[in-house]
Amino acid sequence: MSEEKQVFKDDSQLRQKTMIADHYSRLAAAPDTGEKSVYTFVPGNLTELIRNFDLLPVLPEINALQSAMRGKSKEYIAAAEREGHSEDVCTYVKCDVGMKRAGNVGPTGERLPDPDLLLLSYTGCFTFMKWFEILKQEYDCPVTMLHVPYQGEGEITDSMRKYVVDQIKQKIIPALEKASGKKFDIDKLREQLRRSAQAEDDLVAVLESAKNRPSPIDAYFGGVYYIGPIFTAFRGTEQAVDYYRLLNQEIQERVRLGKGPVTPDGEMKEERFRLVVEGPPNWTNFREFWKMFSEEGAVCVASSYTKVGGVYDTGFRHDPDRPLESLAEYCLGCYTNLNLPSRVDTLERYVREYQADGLLVNSIKSCNSFSAGQLMMLREVGDRTGVPCGFVESDLVDPRYFSGSNIKNRLESYFQMIEQKRGGVQV
Repeated sequence: MSEEKQVFKDDSQLRQKTMIADHYSRLAAAPDTGEKSVYTFVPGNLTELIRNFDLLPVLPEINALQSAMRGKSKEYIAAAEREGHSEDVCTYVKCDVGMKRAGNVGPTGERLPDPDLLLLSYTGCFTFMKWFEILKQEYDCPVTMLHVPYQGEGEITDSMRKYVVDQIKQKIIPALEKASGKKFDIDKLREQLRRSAQAEDDLVAVLESAKNRPSPIDAYFGGVYYIGPIFTAFRGTEQAVDYYRLLNQEIQERVRLGKGPVTPDGEMKEERFRLVVEGPPNWTNFREFWKMFSEEGAVCVASSYTKVGGVYDTGFRHDPDRPLESLAEYCLGCYTNLNLPSRVDTLERYVREYQADGLLVNSIKSCNSFSAGQLMMLREVGDRTGVPCGFVESDLVDPRYFSGSNIKNRLESYFQMIEQKRGGVQV
């Protein structure tokens, strides 16, 4: 099995896997090296600012999804529920709690360090606040919160931007200085943001390559590998710049050769369906879920999930000439902080610009932040574009809520619907 996976992973996938594994190993060695860590979340994260103080980012959602892909989440969730956490609580949270009980062992098999600071960047998900309350009890370390106003009217105002910048100056930077014992370096931050913008340029080029026929990428399943470094611990680093340059070169070569995306079974030879997908993937059965699409020739050409850590394809870039304002705009503009009309507009744009055959929603049982309003969004996009819209259900990291046969049946019916819509032969 490991040989099969090795054959069908391209160079960029292997590089990002190595980057992330090395980061976890560095975290495991932190108690000996004296490096300090900051626990934070993916949406609206302040990675460049954290690294400005030579602190190491740790992202609990990433730990949870890695645990699920390694088959550990079931036991971790069970441990949290035995302690009284409800079945309806976000399974990322329960997986994180269970992982702590089992020794806080990361995906490399090494123990992760306790945080020196909990940095909550609040961007639209109320669960994050309760999650950090739990982590505060677990670790008894300092907590600082960046409150990011919700884009209720669908735009970032001057007052919203100023509100976030003021908090960065008055709360976040002093907390990072205290945790690290180092002073803030504005020139270093400008250089970090310059590197961020470079990586973001290449990432957008990669994601927008899916406008080609055939698409050289799968922007949902393959996309989770592409976003890994920039959405987690590497934004603002030379490693990120090098990785995204390599990735972009690799994908542009696939475009030149007219190749389809790499799938779990190798290169897709025939693109039959082009889909836009709303919602996170399932991590416990990620490979099985992906194969349900790839075996039918279904390519996800755009997805909302790959924007959860930054909506760069609307033109935003981190700006070294406006460093703190740029950080504020990044936090304010991430997907989970957009109102429902803005999300509908985004999905409609994807359907049209990527010439998609349909919109598919994967509704996550324990994620209210993503799942609330999805049926309305599905109907609205369908009414505006006329494309068939489908709906499947699973969960983030709880295997009890992944029914492979049920999802496969729904997908087969959905693909038949698309065939009927365009007047072709049924699947």
